[in-house]
Amino acid sequence: MSGKRDYYDVLGIDKKADEAAIKKAYRKLAKKYHPDTNAGDPEAEEKFKEVTEAYNVLSDKEKKKLYDQFGHAAFEEGAGDPHFHENAQGGYQEFHFNGSDVDLDDLFGEIFGHGGGFGSSHFGTDRSFGNSHFSGNSWQGSYGKKGQDAEASVEVSFEEAALGCDKLIHFRNPDGSTESLQVHIPAGIDSGQKVRLKGKGMPGRNGGENGNLLLEVKIRENASYERKGMDVYSTVNVPFITAALGGEVIVDTLYGKVSCKIKEGTQSGTKIRLRGKGIVSMKNPSVKGDHYVIVQILVPRHLNPEAKRKLKEFSDALRVA
Repeated sequence: MSGKRDYYDVLGIDKKADEAAIKKAYRKLAKKYHPDTNAGDPEAEEKFKEVTEAYNVLSDKEKKKLYDQFGHAAFEEGAGDPHFHENAQGGYQEFHFNGSDVDLDDLFGEIFGHGGGFGSSHFGTDRSFGNSHFSGNSWQGSYGKKGQDAEASVEVSFEEAALGCDKLIHFRNPDGSTESLQVHIPAGIDSGQKVRLKGKGMPGRNGGENGNLLLEVKIRENASYERKGMDVYSTVNVPFITAALGGEVIVDTLYGKVSCKIKEGTQSGTKIRLRGKGIVSMKNPSVKGDHYVIVQILVPRHLNPEAKRKLKEFSDALRVA
């Protein structure tokens, strides 16, 4: 004779309870004894198995009918129901729900927040329970399910990415409403990197925290600057005379204008290094890359007769030298 408790007593309902009452009672008890909220409590785990077993039978019309007529004996091994049997080795029940009118994915999704139904735990991936079972402390899953992360992008200028800025973005919430949010773009961020906005993603379920919004930064191309790691490259046009005789030119950097000394005889393609005028490190704000200025010699295109004569004299003097 079976020593099991009456399934109606397990769920705390009477035999006239309808489908809605059975489901409501089960939800309440399943939440109470769920392994995730009773970690390390074997008694709670056994209670959870017991109420689940009771629900599995009473929520199925055909099994409920057999149970009401024959009690636990209807499901004892060898009693004629191949879908419900005792596992003699483990001392627990293995339940097969083929054709049940209860959507277990929906039910557990509502109760425990498992977006993938039983595929999110050790019940297995078969909606009908397949060969799935409860075993020891192998339950996985969480009572509250964190919302999914959302992704979006924001476009910034070269200078904004290098120096940091605040951008006002607009995004649509899952409920269809539009929200505006001021986002800080950290100095030194590179194109393709993402800014994480905590809690601005998809909403969580059953008390789970919201997902995050991952904002990918896209940097507009800049005709004046090129970035290589933490270093910045640009070009400066140097007059022919300045390159030949030496002098100074003004160079635009991310941090303002800088006067650069041009040595006598500077050649086109010469690289001038401006220390600490590059991109700031996101890990250490006190560290910056360098700015390399590439010299381009400007050759005069239009010379008046006097200028041509002087230039020829200059050329003759070079040959003599």
